[in-house]
Amino acid sequence: MKPDAAVIRDALGVGIAVGLSGFAFGVTSAGSGLSLIQTCALSLLVFTGASQFALVGALAAGGNPYTAAAGAFFLGVRNAFYGLRLSQLLALPRAVRPLAAHWVIDETTAVTLPQPTRRAARIGFTVTGLTLYVLWNLTTLLGALGAEALGDTDTWGLDAASPAVFLALLAPMLKSTTERVTAALAVLLALGALPVLPAGVPVLLAALAAPAVLFLMGRRKASATDSPAKDPTTTEDAR
Repeated sequence: MKPDAAVIRDALGVGIAVGLSGFAFGVTSAGSGLSLIQTCALSLLVFTGASQFALVGALAAGGNPYTAAAGAFFLGVRNAFYGLRLSQLLALPRAVRPLAAHWVIDETTAVTLPQPTRRAARIGFTVTGLTLYVLWNLTTLLGALGAEALGDTDTWGLDAASPAVFLALLAPMLKSTTERVTAALAVLLALGALPVLPAGVPVLLAALAAPAVLFLMGRRKASATDSPAKDPTTTEDAR
């Protein structure tokens, strides 16, 4: 059984590492034209880094607000699928489920799922969620306040901090060939669409990778099932 102290240590490590990158979001959001209140409201109410960066990134690139919001929304939908798995694993009381749902994100899921027991899963989820929520919002505020002092935020490359952390957490979870192919296709679709489509749209297009891979795999399995097996009698006669 994994000691509680080890679970807390791992959860704090993820929470602190990712929580500090809220500074990058605050700077990027303020640099894209959002006010201090709007920037802080996004971190307090949305609280899903990839969606937040997608929204402000699309707005900064001159994208349509509705397209930017749609891209951020579809990125956030993945958290609903995380919730389906975590709800069974954590089995939290009904009273706290609405509050816990706000903390269902990539990082809390990555820390919670590998835990060997329900107690360890609850500790990992709670410590990661609390640490990350507090630090993310504090550093968002600091980043938004310090954006003017930093000058041109593009030269610092701070907008890459959160995606880099997200990829570092995601990569070890891509264990099967299907998952790797889906991720690779999504990257190719997004990168290929960047030069020709408005900001925010490539993210929506990348979401098509999952149904495309599932469709092709379904056809492959159907073809394997429908192909006639060799008749041993025929083979014997041929001799």
